[in-house]
Amino acid sequence: MANFNELSGIKQWGVVILGGAVVTAALYFTLFKSQNEHNAAAQHALEDKIRENNELESYRPKLKQMEQQLAELKQQLEIEQRIVPDEKQVDGFITMLDAEAQKAGVELRRYAAKDVKAQQYYTEVPFDIELDGPYYSALNFFDRVSKLERIVNIGGLLVATTKNPSLAKVKHNYQYAPNESIIASFTATTYFSHDLTPSAAGAGTKPGTPAAK
Repeated sequence: MANFNELSGIKQWGVVILGGAVVTAALYFTLFKSQNEHNAAAQHALEDKIRENNELESYRPKLKQMEQQLAELKQQLEIEQRIVPDEKQVDGFITMLDAEAQKAGVELRRYAAKDVKAQQYYTEVPFDIELDGPYYSALNFFDRVSKLERIVNIGGLLVATTKNPSLAKVKHNYQYAPNESIIASFTATTYFSHDLTPSAAGAGTKPGTPAAK
């Protein structure tokens, strides 16, 4: 092969141009092409992100409305949980009734858990309850119970005087105060938003056992 210096000027330029073309081709198929593919992928990802942002941007005016709706739903859920709790704390129900009895001025003498009734979306938890006190105080107690946030249904109400308590079918007689005039027996039913086993419902007392005062 002839020495590069021995080639004519035109041939030398040809060799230089050819070498440059080879180097350029090598760089293109190694570094440049790889970088170009990387740039194309980055551009495609950028376009996807811009398109996604544009789609989400249409929800911006509705964001405040959605936040308000979520807050209203949360508040509604809290109210519903107070009306129909999703807990198994039956003792809390008895404590609540006893507090209302004390405020009204009557004696909650006895409570006995009855069989629970499981429905599709809730569970009924009934209690047989006996109380005594002044007539208007008893009326005040039932009025206070009717205004509780928690749902409480009163059924099977029997009322008698302290002189003839058998008409109310109470299980026990007590030493009544002079101002007490009536005795009442009834069934108070509360509700839970999930299943409650009979053993849990009877945790407050055994049937026929007087309530602790």
